[in-house]
Amino acid sequence: MAIDANTVRKVAKLARIAIAEEALEPMAQELTGIMAWIEQLNEVDTQGVEPMTSCVACTLPMRDDVITDGDKRDAVLLNAPKADQGFFVVPKVVE
Repeated sequence: MAIDANTVRKVAKLARIAIAEEALEPMAQELTGIMAWIEQLNEVDTQGVEPMTSCVACTLPMRDDVITDGDKRDAVLLNAPKADQGFFVVPKVVE
């Protein structure tokens, strides 16, 4: 799949990425190379290969799912611009 400078320009605009005019053609060539490499990967036979998230077998430690209030109300309220009686004070938005 060949990518041209116009495609790079369009994708950059959609992604809101600023790319200089002189960088469009080298970027197009680089992206074309990446797409060719992806097409090569599509040729690999993956029948019978289990999906995996890591190349190392590991299990995550489990903990009891206990509901707590965090017991950090005062520490959290220290970050508030304004607090009253243990609650955040916010501007009124409904008349």
